[in-house]
Amino acid sequence: MVSLSRLCEVSENGVQFESFVDGSTMILTPEASIAHQNRIGADIIMALDDVVSSLTDDDERFKEACGRTVRWLDRCIQAHAHPDKQNLFGIVQGGLDVSEGGLRDQCLSELIKRDLPGYAIGGLAGGESKEAFWKVVARCTAQLPENKPRYLMGVGYPLDLVVCSALGVDMFDCVYPTRTARFGTAIVPSGLLKLKSAKCEKDDRPIDDTCECFVCKKYTRAYLRVLLKKEETFGDSEETTGSIGAHLITYHNVTYMMTLMRRFPTRDYPQWAVDALAEAKISLD
Repeated sequence: MVSLSRLCEVSENGVQFESFVDGSTMILTPEASIAHQNRIGADIIMALDDVVSSLTDDDERFKEACGRTVRWLDRCIQAHAHPDKQNLFGIVQGGLDVSEGGLRDQCLSELIKRDLPGYAIGGLAGGESKEAFWKVVARCTAQLPENKPRYLMGVGYPLDLVVCSALGVDMFDCVYPTRTARFGTAIVPSGLLKLKSAKCEKDDRPIDDTCECFVCKKYTRAYLRVLLKKEETFGDSEETTGSIGAHLITYHNVTYMMTLMRRFPTRDYPQWAVDALAEAKISLD
């Protein structure tokens, strides 16, 4: 809802959207949200929440959103038709308030009372400082049950994955690996590799010498650049090689992220992650 805030209005009933296509009105209630997800049949479904940008300077709005998120959760629980087949996660809101008994604590307490299959941490990755971001994550994971999945929404940069895993997060979602690939950029240990760059034109190396994915085993940087440049040349014509290039880079990027996560399954985290958290006065001990 944050990204569509110009086109929506939040009330106790739900969210009223204005279509960006024809201006027509659409209403999404907690009950309708659950009904749609029940029909889709996903293993994990999310309660509708009232999310406010972390950069908003309005304490009353955060308080309103926190309370409404809990009330909407109760409506979602009541509307959930398949609790035996689909896991309903509640979403912790409360802005950047990590004070004792503050909004995050209040929302956490209410969600934990409902003994949900899993819990999500929302309302972050909206431009707040890393220190504030990590402190909210640490506050939430410290209180959420360890035997239930703890899901951090909309977070996917490699740095954040490693640090937040150290803080106790189990699950993430983000468009970063796929969106980056669509722009012809691969994720590598040293950072980002822009495959459309002229320096890749005659580069016969794989994207990443240490990667075990089939893309790195089979294709060179130069070949991937050719595929990507053809997409620019042919545009919307029937030529499809450009999209193939983006698909191949997507496969590599997702593999990179999965490999990264498998490297840190325990508390054996890199010193730089420990140091970064120490700067924010967060200890992993």
